[in-house]
Amino acid sequence: MILILNCGSSKTRYIEELVDEFSDFKTIPILDFTLADLAGITGVVISGAPILVTEQEIGHFLKQVEFIKTTSIPILGICFGHQLVGITFGSFASRMREDRDWQTIELLEPSPLFDKLPDEFEMMEDHCEAISVPPNFNLIAASDACVNEGMQHKELPIFGVQFHPEVSGNYGRTIFENFIRLCEEKVSH
Repeated sequence: MILILNCGSSKTRYIEELVDEFSDFKTIPILDFTLADLAGITGVVISGAPILVTEQEIGHFLKQVEFIKTTSIPILGICFGHQLVGITFGSFASRMREDRDWQTIELLEPSPLFDKLPDEFEMMEDHCEAISVPPNFNLIAASDACVNEGMQHKELPIFGVQFHPEVSGNYGRTIFENFIRLCEEKVSH
């Protein structure tokens, strides 16, 4: 069972549709989430949000994702979710040029999240902020517009992507398939 933490993105329903192809899921608004909601969960997807981390107080969101520091459950943060993951582990957010279009993503190193994808692929963007790569994370993908398009924790199954795989066609679908396979493999070990 995959838990989708909905941070208010209009794209969350597309996350639900893609996850539903590969796994059962439940969606909870992030501010309603409690640790009890992790019972029986094999993976967590943290959605995007119509919120700017550089302009708004996000402490209440950060408090809701503190558990990612101590869980062994695989985590995938998307856009705002990616930024929450990064900031939780010590990255810094900054404003950048608005990017609300397709972007060529370049893979920088192998990652199970990007299995079966070419070294370069197109993904839809919808952001005007970026984060630095936090300590203990590897930078796994970049674009001309944004350095940290994808990151992976060096030891834990925690991933973040700045782009929106849920609205990026077959390559985006492959990312969800890879993530859910990772969640299932973690359970079977």
